[in-house]
Amino acid sequence: MDLLSISIGVGLGISLFFSEFFGIAGGLVVPGYFALQLQNPVNILLTLSVSLCVFGLGKLISKFIILYGKRRTAILLLLGFVLDTIANEWIFPRIFAELIHLESEVKAVGHIIPGLIAVWMDRQGWLETLASLLTASVIVRLILILFLGKELLS
Repeated sequence: MDLLSISIGVGLGISLFFSEFFGIAGGLVVPGYFALQLQNPVNILLTLSVSLCVFGLGKLISKFIILYGKRRTAILLLLGFVLDTIANEWIFPRIFAELIHLESEVKAVGHIIPGLIAVWMDRQGWLETLASLLTASVIVRLILILFLGKELLS
C-alpha cells in the first residue's frame, strides 16, 4: 500500500471520530492529504485561501440562483476545480516568482480538495471546518509518524 492510501484511510477514521464525538468534520479525505503536506505550510495556506474563495463565491451565487443539495455540492466542487486551476497555473506562480524564490513547487493541494473543504464550510461553518481539518490533519500526521516514521520521510 502506498503512503497516500494509508494517509487517506487514517484520515477517514479520524474524521469519523471527530464527526461522531464532536459533531464536526473537516472533510473525509482532506485530512489525509493535508497530513502529507504539513511540511509545506505555504501549500496548505494556498489551498485554504482557494477554499475560502470558493465558499464566498458559493454564498454569492446562492443569492441569485437557488442552490441546494447535490446542485450546491456540484457547484462548489466545480468552482473549487476552476479556481484551483486558475490559481495554480497563473496566479500563484506569478506571485511567488516575484516575492520569493522557493526551490519546491508552490501550489494548492489537489484539484478537488478546495471544493471539498468549501462544501464542509458551507455545511457547518468556516471556523469549525478549519479547526477540525487542521486538528485532524495533525493527528493523522502524528499517527503516520508513529507507525511509518522512516517511510514518511522518504
